[in-house]
Amino acid sequence: MREIVFDTETTGLEANGGDRITELGCVEVIDCIPTGRTYHAYVNPQRSTPAEVVAITGLTDEFLADKPLFSEVAEDFVEFVGDAVMVAHNAGFDRGFINMELERLGKTAYPEDRFKDTARIARAKFPGSYVSLDALCKRFDISLETRDKHGALIDALLLAEVYLELTGGRTQVLDLSGQGSAGWGGVVDFPVQPTRPAKLASRISEAERAAHSAFIDDLGGDVLWKQLSVDR
Repeated sequence: MREIVFDTETTGLEANGGDRITELGCVEVIDCIPTGRTYHAYVNPQRSTPAEVVAITGLTDEFLADKPLFSEVAEDFVEFVGDAVMVAHNAGFDRGFINMELERLGKTAYPEDRFKDTARIARAKFPGSYVSLDALCKRFDISLETRDKHGALIDALLLAEVYLELTGGRTQVLDLSGQGSAGWGGVVDFPVQPTRPAKLASRISEAERAAHSAFIDDLGGDVLWKQLSVDR
């Protein structure tokens, strides 16, 4: 199943109070595994960003002044997301800002059932524990070396790793039962490899062959090599 793990940076906390998006970061995952495809954009919010927010994101008014407006990146963002489920940490926050920006442009807002909230998943899995993105990265031993500031793409990449761990880790896709694994909906397919047309020539020297044969003989008895009549 295709999903988009995403994050937003904003000028503040109030999507309906005048705050705007300043950065978008998206990571495509299929069956919870990142595919390597990402989407990223800085956005001119058309307003100033409070100093306390700049301290967190590093996105100053000067830096954002020449960046595209949301109206200029909206089509690329919507196309990248497609019809995928959208995964975010505290998804209600990001959903509110995405929908606010879309509605400003007269576009259809994303319904709530399109979103998965990793914070909610983590609270259910680890009741009573801190479930911030930083805390979950530390829990799952995910490196935070690249994260000196909050950045939408950096956080989305980290969240994609966290999401994988919250849904069972990489072992979830190694379902050899033929029944599929919970939350995945598929099985690992090992394609049949064609028979080699000709036997590969031996790369063992005669001296190595003789030494190995002598070693097997020293083992005595019906050792496995002799039982299988392996050419030695």
